[in-house]
Amino acid sequence: MKVDGKVAIVTGAGTGVGAATVKLLASKGCR
Repeated sequence: MKVDGKVAIVTGAGTGVGAATVKLLASKGCR
């Protein structure tokens, strides 16, 4: 999935799966 330059809204991003998702998306270039 190409996410470079895209914007994602992740709920529950403070802990757990949400936090891991945010880190992964950010490492792929997502904002």
